[in-house]
Amino acid sequence: MTDRSDDPPGPSDESTGPSDESTGPSDEPEPDDEFVWSDAVEDDRSAAAVSADDAPAEEPRDVSAGLPDDASAETPGGADDRGRPIVALAVAVALGLLGPLIALAGGIGVFALDAVFELGFIANILLTLFVGQYVAFAGLAVAYLAWRGFDRSGIVSYLGVRWPSLTEVGIVIGGWVVILVSVMGISFVIQLIGVETAANQSAEVALANPAVIPLFIAASFLVIGPCEEILYRGVVQGRLRESMSAAPAIVIASAVFAFVHVMALTGGITGRLTTVAILFFPSLVFGIVYEYTENIVVPSLLHGLHNAVIFTLLYISVVYADEFEEFAEMSTLLFGI
Repeated sequence: MTDRSDDPPGPSDESTGPSDESTGPSDEPEPDDEFVWSDAVEDDRSAAAVSADDAPAEEPRDVSAGLPDDASAETPGGADDRGRPIVALAVAVALGLLGPLIALAGGIGVFALDAVFELGFIANILLTLFVGQYVAFAGLAVAYLAWRGFDRSGIVSYLGVRWPSLTEVGIVIGGWVVILVSVMGISFVIQLIGVETAANQSAEVALANPAVIPLFIAASFLVIGPCEEILYRGVVQGRLRESMSAAPAIVIASAVFAFVHVMALTGGITGRLTTVAILFFPSLVFGIVYEYTENIVVPSLLHGLHNAVIFTLLYISVVYADEFEEFAEMSTLLFGI
């Protein structure tokens, strides 16, 4: 919106007295100033007209308002290169793979510390969660946005961080129902055809140490859900949305998110790929929810709820192992995110 506080005076601002009472030429608007103002207004109007005529039905996400003038565009080509889909794809995939690699390196570091200082089981779990989630995922996402030039308020705006409304809480519940039905249906088909699946390392730890499951349930909401969503929905999907429409951005981000779980699975390659295929569907729901709400808290809560329910099912399957033997197998199959 053009600030007109410094506009050149119009006819109503000119002196109404006789011309011989004029205070002199110094009170008259400078011709150059008037030309500059009118030229700027004309440029603004022309730009608005062009953007209105050329705007596609579904525009890529515009984040320029949150960036300072000298913000990094990731490539020597500047802002134009930032809008190229191939650049967005390369950056998104690189970030998606880098997070788990940092988590793996951090896990090795925690293992080394435990070998030297004997941290204890709970301390080991807590430190692994901190390094593998807050540092590797959320930390990487925030560092990347800071490198691009976003300040704290810009990062909050880019991710869309706000308290969820009642409608958004309902979306969380509805999204979880969709995930539950779809994953159970897919898992049932997989069991019928006899394809092997892989086990998740966290699930194996939980089954071997049931006392730690309540900690994992809390971590689902406070650590795992928020940190993974900040990286894979907030930054990976968000970066893709700067250069392409919603559908391909959601699909690519979901595929990257599902694929990186290969590192957290145990078993043969066939089982791992099958489990990754299962994980792709919840990931799609997370991406759709984020695209619809533009609030990173909503998919974070949905992700946390999904994980927490699975950990709860694992806990029930351990405590009531005899009564729920088949139920335990299904819970392990569903686990992964």
